[in-house]
Amino acid sequence: MRWAAGGLLLALGVAAAVIEIGLQQTEPLLRVRLIEELETHFHARVELDSFHVSFVKGLWAEGKGLRIYCLVGGNQPLISADEFRFHAPIHYRPSEPIHVTMVELKGLRADLPPKEQLKDAAAASGISESAAKPRAGLAKLVSFELDRIECDGAKLVMETSKPGKLPLEFEFAHINLSGISSTGPIGFDAELTNPRPKGTIKTTGSIDALHTADLGESPIEGSYSFEHADLSTFRGIAGTLSSTGHFKGTLRDLVVDGQTETPDFRLTHFGSPLLLKTSFHARVDGTNGDTWLEPVDATLDHSHLTATGQVVRVMATEDGGAPHSIGHEIDLRVYVDKGRIEDFLRLASHSGEALMSGDLALKTTLEIPPGPEALEDRLNLNGWFSLDNSLFTSEKIQGRIAELSLRGQGRPDELKKTDPSSILSRMQSNFTLEDGVVTLPALDYTVPGAKIELKGAYSLEGGGLNFDGSAKMQASVSRMVGGWKGVLLAPADPFFRKDGAGTEVPIHIKGTREKPEFGIEFEKMKLSEKQQ
Repeated sequence: MRWAAGGLLLALGVAAAVIEIGLQQTEPLLRVRLIEELETHFHARVELDSFHVSFVKGLWAEGKGLRIYCLVGGNQPLISADEFRFHAPIHYRPSEPIHVTMVELKGLRADLPPKEQLKDAAAASGISESAAKPRAGLAKLVSFELDRIECDGAKLVMETSKPGKLPLEFEFAHINLSGISSTGPIGFDAELTNPRPKGTIKTTGSIDALHTADLGESPIEGSYSFEHADLSTFRGIAGTLSSTGHFKGTLRDLVVDGQTETPDFRLTHFGSPLLLKTSFHARVDGTNGDTWLEPVDATLDHSHLTATGQVVRVMATEDGGAPHSIGHEIDLRVYVDKGRIEDFLRLASHSGEALMSGDLALKTTLEIPPGPEALEDRLNLNGWFSLDNSLFTSEKIQGRIAELSLRGQGRPDELKKTDPSSILSRMQSNFTLEDGVVTLPALDYTVPGAKIELKGAYSLEGGGLNFDGSAKMQASVSRMVGGWKGVLLAPADPFFRKDGAGTEVPIHIKGTREKPEFGIEFEKMKLSEKQQ
């Protein structure tokens, strides 16, 4: 019995020694094999601070301080991870890979250099690539097959070679990769916080990252949803935006097709919300976020418009320091084909009331430079518009327009019997908007019986009106006045005829949007007659 017990103890000791020797041999073997596979794929130098394995209920491995460097200019890791761990059942056969179901990562960071730098790396990699190829003996002895990677807390930095531009950074709360060991694209689903406008983006898709050493050039395709984005992170506007869409291209050059909906879009200075919906086709430079809109198709309440152009980040350097972003510059060409003027006027109104209504067509450039000023003070427009079937919402102004029309047609006796809202007008003009003031240099305004030519300005802040011009009437001055007074004025008709008009009189619109002053000045006309 003593002999048997001693033999058992001896056997256990030998087994323990064998396991210890096996662990001592397996751990560095797996470490070397892991590093070689990473070096082979990325054509890069790989460093790993620590790596440990355990064979309690299968193979458990964990590592810390993983860094993958570009072979050329390798001071900054391409990819780094604070920690990783994985588990695999022990069914080891030399001819079969070790099957790893999932790798857990923490603190992942991918810092992708400009394409030009990686081209240099690829050209130089022929010198060092042999060192990155796995030794045949190890490759036969140990290989890995991986299904899935899960990562909490990841950052992707897209470096740019463009002068005066900063890299673009993406912060991922969570990202999962699947199908790692397949020969096709890798699947992914991720969640990240978008800084501006602030909100959560959820995205799924695939990336073919296994067939190129430059991750930035890997083909990628997927869809996204963007919920509860707060537009107030942009100075001058507010609202809660939701968006869905599809993207395709590479990490450096994406094409995005999507839709947005903002039920409460508003200018913060005025605060009148409107429903804004868009669909868009855009090209995005993934290295700096510059975006080309080709085009945006939008609906603002009841108005349809399209826009093409670009949104680019503007950099500045102060006192010899590092360049920093001062915001985005928006440069668009906007076309309104089926618009309502009241939608745009209500957007720029404190009360939500519009000065007038009507069918709007518009073509303009739109520029918004970056800056600390309010949006309405930075917004610059330069274009042309036409307005048909228009009515002033002010009863006072619309009443004077109706009076102008009826007198211009020689029907002053119908003033009390005519509904002013039945008199529709048309206007067109070039215009500019700068520093919150709309300037109309040559406004043509027509109603039945009269054509008005005005020039002046309208202030978005306070709604100030300041227009002067002339009104050309079809009827003579005697028919405009009508009645016995008109009979008395008949001899003066020739003095008021001009350029084919029956009567030409001075006209002005002053005051504010809430308290307008519309002057036809008939009394001055009669005084002028007597003086003649």
